[in-house]
Amino acid sequence: METQSHFSLPDAIALLARTPATLDSLLSGLPESWTHRNEGPNTWSARDILGHLLFVERTQWLQRIQFLLAEGEARPFNPVNRFARLTEDRDKSLPQLLEAFAHSRSENLTTLRSLNLQPEDFARRGVHPAFGPVTLSELLATWTIHDLNHLHQLSRVMAHQYRDEVGPWQAYLGVLKCDGHSAA
Repeated sequence: METQSHFSLPDAIALLARTPATLDSLLSGLPESWTHRNEGPNTWSARDILGHLLFVERTQWLQRIQFLLAEGEARPFNPVNRFARLTEDRDKSLPQLLEAFAHSRSENLTTLRSLNLQPEDFARRGVHPAFGPVTLSELLATWTIHDLNHLHQLSRVMAHQYRDEVGPWQAYLGVLKCDGHSAA
C-alpha cells in the first residue's frame, strides 16, 4: 500500500459528507453530562466543538475557496474568529445545531461540486493571513483534516468525563493521554 498521499477531491468530499452523520450518531440523545462538560478552564465541550464546526462551515471554508478562486494572491483571506462559537447560536439546542451543521455542510458540498474544479485548479494560490501563500489543494485538505481534528478532540473531551473513573486502565487508554488542540 502506498504511504504517500496525493490530494483527491472525491476522497475529501467522501469524508466531509460523512461528518454530519458521524456527529449526529455520536451526540444525538446524549445527556448534557456528555455534551456540555469540558476538560477544565479554557477548553471546549462537545457542544462548543459542534458550535465551532458550524460557525466555520457557515463562514470560512466555501467562502475561502471562492475567494481564492476569485482573488488569487491579490488579498489575504479574512482571519477566523475561533471563539465566535461562544456567542453564535447559544440559544439553539444540540439537535438544532446538528441539523444546522448537516444542512450547511450539504449546501457547501453541493456548491463545491458545482465549481467543477479540475486538477490544474488545485495549484491555484491564495493568501492566508498568518501562513502566507497556500494552494487550493492545501485549503481543501485542511477542511477535510479539520473535521478529523475536531472529531478526535470531541472523543478526547468526552473521554475526559470518565478519566478518573477508569482507574488503572487509564494507563492503556491513549485518548486520555492526548493533550493537544483543546481550543483550536
